[in-house]
Amino acid sequence: MLSNVASKIRANGMIRVPKVRLIGPEGEQLGVFGSREALDKAREYGLDLVEVAGNTSPPVCKILDLGKYLYSLNKKEKESRKKQKVFDVKEIKMTPKIDDHDYDTKVRNARKFLERGDKVKFTIFFRGREIVYQDRAAVLIQKFKTDLADIAELERNDGLEGKQIHMYFQPSRNKPKKAADAEGAQPEAISTKDGDHAQA
Repeated sequence: MLSNVASKIRANGMIRVPKVRLIGPEGEQLGVFGSREALDKAREYGLDLVEVAGNTSPPVCKILDLGKYLYSLNKKEKESRKKQKVFDVKEIKMTPKIDDHDYDTKVRNARKFLERGDKVKFTIFFRGREIVYQDRAAVLIQKFKTDLADIAELERNDGLEGKQIHMYFQPSRNKPKKAADAEGAQPEAISTKDGDHAQA
């Protein structure tokens, strides 16, 4: 199957422009030829006429082995895709009454995800009547942000939706915040989906 790049290649009879600038199989400049004449010259070598620069005037074509050329393009595109890391969104969930040990474990997991380039969806969920503990949730949010301040930044805050608070963190693109600045921050209000705020 041809790659996206290879499928757009014009070669041989597909080249219908009046004139082309022709490059020989060894990279030598052969001059400007009519497209039919250039194709005949390629056939003299037992090779193909391939357009390698269609945006110039006249277009640049090269005499080469089309099969090998397409194989090379496919290989380069596959290698390029391998280098493009696919980032996942990992969720960290806790209640406002989480104990210190469980909290520390979840923060370590969040750091691990962020260090490898993934994003973190931070969710606080309220069970039963825990919805009255929004003040604790606000403190917990600020603590979570502070504990990750050296490695993450807040990407999106969806606020309170029903009985859950959702926030999204991404690996930090800026310099780490100073610990003193992060520790001095005040718990922020929890915004609800309709724009209201619950103050800590």
